Amino acid sequence: MDSLHAQDSTTVRRDTTITPVAAGADEATDLLASLTDSTDAQPLLPHKMLFTQRAFWGPKGLLRTMKIAPLTPEGRIHELNVRRTMLVAHQIGGFVTLAGFVAQGLLGAKLYNAQGQDYVDTKRWHERSATFINIAYGTTLALSLTAPPPVVGAKRGFTSIKLHKYLAIVHLTGMVATNVLAGLIDEHYNLKPYHRAVAYTTFGAYAASIIALAF
Repeated sequence: MDSLHAQDSTTVRRDTTITPVAAGADEATDLLASLTDSTDAQPLLPHKMLFTQRAFWGPKGLLRTMKIAPLTPEGRIHELNVRRTMLVAHQIGGFVTLAGFVAQGLLGAKLYNAQGQDYVDTKRWHERSATFINIAYGTTLALSLTAPPPVVGAKRGFTSIKLHKYLAIVHLTGMVATNVLAGLIDEHYNLKPYHRAVAYTTFGAYAASIIALAF
């Protein structure tokens, strides 16, 4: 039994010594405090994780089984710094994508009433803008879904982060619907108003999700 207990890397004793990887990392500091200030063994991973986080960073996740990221106190400190970097990139990607949405909205409004060559030219730019948004949106989403999980004991109750996640479900659904409708418009012109409505709803949810993080 002692040998089995020694191999359990999901908990840590009070006498474990950890050196933070980067000073000033709030989550890393919180984790360090939780590991050293309690007389009880503390779990290194939160109980609730996104399915993508569990697939990569869970106790039996891909990065654990491949021994790329061993589940140790020192490793979790490093992961929290990786998480910080990825979420900063996620925020930057969010603003870049939002700018693309604004440009796409202007092009869409012009395209709605364009005719002749003006319609052809505007439609071409509208499609290019849509491609840019899809790439930027997908990259931004991937950074959020695959970032290492946060510290144990996240804030309970309704928070701006939870609002951000709920709105993400709305605008992700809207992104899928917008792209599907865009592919059907050429053959089913009557879907154009629905495409426009879904696009504006997606933009509204996306903008609100970014604003939620500012409060």
